[in-house]
Amino acid sequence: MDITPMELVILTLASFRLTRLIVFDKITEFLRRPFLEEVEEKDENGEIEVYWVVKEGRVRGFFGELLSCYWCTGVWSALFLYALYYFYVSWAAPVLVILSVAGLAAIIESLVQKLIN
Repeated sequence: MDITPMELVILTLASFRLTRLIVFDKITEFLRRPFLEEVEEKDENGEIEVYWVVKEGRVRGFFGELLSCYWCTGVWSALFLYALYYFYVSWAAPVLVILSVAGLAAIIESLVQKLIN
């Protein structure tokens, strides 16, 4: 299947957003909780830092490593979205557009925050 440059941009932005959704966003915490343990610590300024630690076990450890690795999850997200697009284009197209618009909006927001700060 040949992919146009626009399709590549949409798939890239959609994969970026889906990956961030799975790895970082609060709304998908329920996906990470069985495999990762949330740990809170105070830093030298007294502010609470939260981070995830991979739970022990063969299956939990594997999925914990996957879900804590942005690069790993990104590969699987890209594979999933491409397969969805390849096999179910009419269903996948709106999902890809929504994710890609959200991804681009996130990038723009990050740039604006850098300019402000």
